[in-house]
Amino acid sequence: MFPIQPKHQPTLLGAITFFIITISLISYFIIQLGTNPHIPIILAIFLLMAYGLFQKIPFTDLQSGLVEGARTGMGAVFLFFLIGILISSWMISGTIPALIDLGFSFIGTTWFYAVVFSITAIIGVSMGSSLTTTATIGVAFIGMGDALEASMAITAGAIVSGAFFGDKMSPLSDTTNLASTVVGVDLFDHIKHISLTTIPAFLISFVLFAWLSPEASSSAIGSGKAYQVALDATNLIHWTSWVPLLLLIVCTYFRVPAFISISLSSLVATGFAAFTSGLAWGDIWSIWFNGYTATTDFEPVNELLTKGGINSMLFTISLVILALGFGGLLFVTGIIPALLSSLQEKLTRIRSIVVSTAATAIGVNILIGEQYLSIMLTGETFKSIYTKAKLPKKVLSRTLEDAGTVINPLVPWSVCGVFIADVLGVPVLTYLPFAFFCLLSPIITMIFSGKSYESAGKKTN
Repeated sequence: MFPIQPKHQPTLLGAITFFIITISLISYFIIQLGTNPHIPIILAIFLLMAYGLFQKIPFTDLQSGLVEGARTGMGAVFLFFLIGILISSWMISGTIPALIDLGFSFIGTTWFYAVVFSITAIIGVSMGSSLTTTATIGVAFIGMGDALEASMAITAGAIVSGAFFGDKMSPLSDTTNLASTVVGVDLFDHIKHISLTTIPAFLISFVLFAWLSPEASSSAIGSGKAYQVALDATNLIHWTSWVPLLLLIVCTYFRVPAFISISLSSLVATGFAAFTSGLAWGDIWSIWFNGYTATTDFEPVNELLTKGGINSMLFTISLVILALGFGGLLFVTGIIPALLSSLQEKLTRIRSIVVSTAATAIGVNILIGEQYLSIMLTGETFKSIYTKAKLPKKVLSRTLEDAGTVINPLVPWSVCGVFIADVLGVPVLTYLPFAFFCLLSPIITMIFSGKSYESAGKKTN
């Protein structure tokens, strides 16, 4: 829980009522008006400030709650800065282009939907961004699927499934870093633990996509080759391109803290890029901040590689700070503590705790349509409940990812849902039944909770 003591004790009914009012305000602005989530969160902060002052809470206490709430996310904020640097340095060192090129090497095989799912997953892990992966490789695969006369719904479902597998499993992902930081779990411990539910969901999804796939065609091979030719023309891919990735893997194996391992990989990638990319040091430092801009003759590859930099993370960082400050006010005004005390009385069994966590994360996604808030609000709400039940924190961080991160693209009015439907040209409700990975993840985490932690809970009680 936020290290903030409530300065007011509302009734349960009052807490629920005001919580619904603030969440409805955020939902209206995001869903109905289509604003960036920053705006309604700031308005919700104003509303909570007014509520606190009306309840005679000193302004200094409200301000302290706002600041203290934001302070709890500083670990994630600094990681987000580093992730922006890592993406840009991996671009100019050729690490991400090499991974993408490797993915396209498999496009000529059979099992089109399964291959789309797998390659999108590989690129998603290397990118760390589901929306970037969808808007680049996803658009290419939609074109390939159209040329093959494949189902656009299944193709889109495979793209979304692969992109959000990458979003969950990549150390570069902002949601993965956010889930681990909010709960207080080491990033790589978190990634290892979510593999318990993520790998089964991946394997089942792969089998389903392979079973549904049409016959192979040469048109997909030609499109993939065009990408590979353009990637080769960047002159970014060298044998040294694999070193930053291998270094990150070694650091992960030896449990080096994420801050250190990401920093080392970025510096090594930058060092190699200085000798292989032909860029001057001044240009390299500019790319660290503004990201890399590709200038090939093939526009889809330019869109694929133009990204990264500290500047690209400022949207996420500002949203995290505002949302955590909003959470701090929910605590100092006593609204979240009142809800927590009610939950703590009712949730005692391991399965009910995990299922309630998943249901809350899904509910926030549906109500608000914002995955960051789904992770942060659910995480802060359930942390003390997991501690009381003697459940490991990594169970909570895993559940947040399984039911928070991957559900957002399945909500038609959500940030991810609106974006993906627009760039792929396939409505959310059309691809939803075929986004197997996203549908399976929360189901598996709920089943897994009862079988794996019921006995563990008994032993620790």
